[in-house]
Amino acid sequence: MGKPTGFMEFERKETPNRNPEERVKDWDSLHEHLTTEELQEQGARCMDCGIPFCQTAEEKNGASMGCPIHNLIPEWNHLVYNDKWEEALHRLHKTNNFPEFTGRACPAPCEGSCVLGIIEEPVAIKSIEQAIIDRGFEEGWVTPQPPENRTDKEVAIVGSGPAGLAAADQLNKAGHTLTVYERDKRVGGLLMYGIPNMKLEKTVVDRRINLMKEEGINFVTGTEIGTDMHATELTDNYDAVILAGGATNPRDLEIEGRDLEGIHFAMEFLHANVEKLLEDEHKNEFISAKDKDVIVIGGGDTGTDCVSTSMRHGCNTLTQFEIMPKPPASRGEENPWPEWPHVYKVDYGQEEAKARFGDDPRQYQVMTKKFLGDGNGNVKELHTVEVEWKTNDDGQKVLEEVSGTEKVWKADLVLLAMGFLGPENPVLEQLEVERDERSNAKAPYDEYHTNVDGVFAAGDMRRGQSLIVWAINEGRGAARECDRYLMGSTELP
Repeated sequence: MGKPTGFMEFERKETPNRNPEERVKDWDSLHEHLTTEELQEQGARCMDCGIPFCQTAEEKNGASMGCPIHNLIPEWNHLVYNDKWEEALHRLHKTNNFPEFTGRACPAPCEGSCVLGIIEEPVAIKSIEQAIIDRGFEEGWVTPQPPENRTDKEVAIVGSGPAGLAAADQLNKAGHTLTVYERDKRVGGLLMYGIPNMKLEKTVVDRRINLMKEEGINFVTGTEIGTDMHATELTDNYDAVILAGGATNPRDLEIEGRDLEGIHFAMEFLHANVEKLLEDEHKNEFISAKDKDVIVIGGGDTGTDCVSTSMRHGCNTLTQFEIMPKPPASRGEENPWPEWPHVYKVDYGQEEAKARFGDDPRQYQVMTKKFLGDGNGNVKELHTVEVEWKTNDDGQKVLEEVSGTEKVWKADLVLLAMGFLGPENPVLEQLEVERDERSNAKAPYDEYHTNVDGVFAAGDMRRGQSLIVWAINEGRGAARECDRYLMGSTELP
């Protein structure tokens, strides 16, 4: 414990965001910086609990409790307080391959399980994590670490999102030769194309990818396994294969008018926007929200990213529909600590919309019934009804429409951000990988081996849509079991 009385002396202070009215004018990072003294004070708030729930990962009711990669949080909080930043970085890298990603894009389940959070605001763990890795790069402490010796084993990884990158990084440390296949133009998967630049700068992603290249990892872009290359070519030519292609099959809204122009999946919208920013602002086509009445259907991080991106385009109006009730201001009895707190909060996108339009753009317990067009094939409005959640005789939560609450909304751009159903890549079919009831690759957690010899699965492709930190957890785990398969034993954690 850095300072036994720190939690009594200092209040929580997170890395501040830039002014929302100013930041919507550009695509630069949302974040400003805390001073070294402020970060040390935040580290001092850590109580070094007898049971550090922050780093003890569990799942309950579909939500994460604590850090899925078991970050040694009290240890590096203590080191930051004592101004031992390089040592803190070494501690951080013991469990987390990419703290610069999680420090920016992870929702921080660790903070939801912070013991201090029972009585006060939790320790600003995420802010400290980002500060440690950013300082590590600034000071030149993060350098390429290629393995001293190479084995004669070659491994192919499908997908370069956080799970695939974590698996590659770990297996490279073990000395194997890695080739990572990515269907898009650039490496990074969700990190590159699914998260807007202001939330995760692409220079940060490229910096880590370049480091991995210098460490000997080979990346092949623009190649979709299952389409451009038959998946069996991998099993024929490599000693093992890890499938980490994500769960990218979006949930659709199959109602009247769905075929109208102007209705898009969220990732279609976000992906094209990133391409526009990275490749060629004038030539690449993208879906623009400029001067449009935008409606985002669905909440979560993806919905928020659509809100924020639309704000930067210069939308005319913006509304976001959520089918669930508005969360309470504080934990309910059914949501006790150390579960992730399901409470109302205004995320960065809603903060920006509120700054411009005067109110949180979210409308709760709203169901879209149909889309209407303008006579030329374009969406011009959608019809909704309010709903209530009730419990049926079997104890299940069911939706019931509220009579008399029908409403018509202007809309010429509708973005569907309702989650994902499972993998879309035909690689599973070509390799004859068994699937679970949700269509994900079937492989036991902590084993990751599919029914096909030498083929492993990790991340969203195995577990379904989840957090970036769970993807890293699974990538590391799949690497460990792949190494054990190749060598008979493993020293990977």
